[in-house]
Amino acid sequence: MSINTDDLRIRNLRELVVPESLIAQLPAEAILAEHVTASRSVIQSILEQADDRLVVVVGPCSIHDPEAAIDYAARLKTLADEIAEDIFVVMRVYFEKPRTTVGWKGLINDPHLNDSFDVNEGLRRARQLLLDINAVGLPTATEYLDLISPQYIADLISWGAIGARTTESQSHRELASGLSCPVGFKNGTGGNIQIAVDAIGAARNSHHFLSVTKGGRSAIFETTGNPYCHLILRGGPQPNYDMFSVDDACAMLAKAKLPESIMIDASHANSRKQPARQIAVAEDIASQVERGDRRIVGLMLESFIEAGRQDVVDKDKLVYGQSITDPCMDWEQTLVALQILSRAVRQRRKTG
Repeated sequence: MSINTDDLRIRNLRELVVPESLIAQLPAEAILAEHVTASRSVIQSILEQADDRLVVVVGPCSIHDPEAAIDYAARLKTLADEIAEDIFVVMRVYFEKPRTTVGWKGLINDPHLNDSFDVNEGLRRARQLLLDINAVGLPTATEYLDLISPQYIADLISWGAIGARTTESQSHRELASGLSCPVGFKNGTGGNIQIAVDAIGAARNSHHFLSVTKGGRSAIFETTGNPYCHLILRGGPQPNYDMFSVDDACAMLAKAKLPESIMIDASHANSRKQPARQIAVAEDIASQVERGDRRIVGLMLESFIEAGRQDVVDKDKLVYGQSITDPCMDWEQTLVALQILSRAVRQRRKTG
């Protein structure tokens, strides 16, 4: 008599759409591919400090309503054009959310907001939204959390992040080593910067690992390493956006023989999850930029049409343009923050 020892806790299996099939249904036309390539090139130049602008990744904590996301993108594109000489704006388009315990895991995982977990529809909506936002003329950014979903959307992403909870993950370091866009690693939730420095060093090297091809087959991937990985300071038990924290982080990068280029997340622990405080954080960072600090190459801001956040009690009665995950600052506050940063870049040029 045979005894089953496998899949004892698997309740159900559903077939996942093959990546190349979804990409064929929703292809990136040549003009969009050129836009993504050009956007990545600009970000790379900013990371190398060859371009003296700041890259600002700004947008909702997570995407739950594609219609509101496109509305936000249209507003952001107008602003991005106005400050383009000083700020390279990239829209934050996050589809996957890491949860400390349980909760909504993002548009890809549960697009209907009802625990139906229609992942195939989530992947379709995510790819369509990325096509739409890139068509508006904005580059897009996302967090790489799942290890398979990049095969469905990574060709449309200009900048990616590895979050504080996954920076120490070997699998995510391997993933970043093969991604085609620049990737930022956040310091750990406990404030540990060394794990992010180690991650950057690891991701800049070649790796071999198991994953799934765009044809849906298991394969051994060999990467070249990603030279455009960098550090993101997101705070911990204490904020770490001040000049002394930047100096300490750069010293750690220099010791590891890594480029001293830093992005600062003005949200999360650096704002103590109080969205309006992002303006004060941006002002502090702007003062460092004005004094000529070229090591600060970018910022992250959490912003949506309406301020704050809401719980999903009735998905048909949600406040339009308001986050359902972490709280965001509103559109008017976003204008203020980006204008502060734009003026700081202009002043840095005068400082020399």
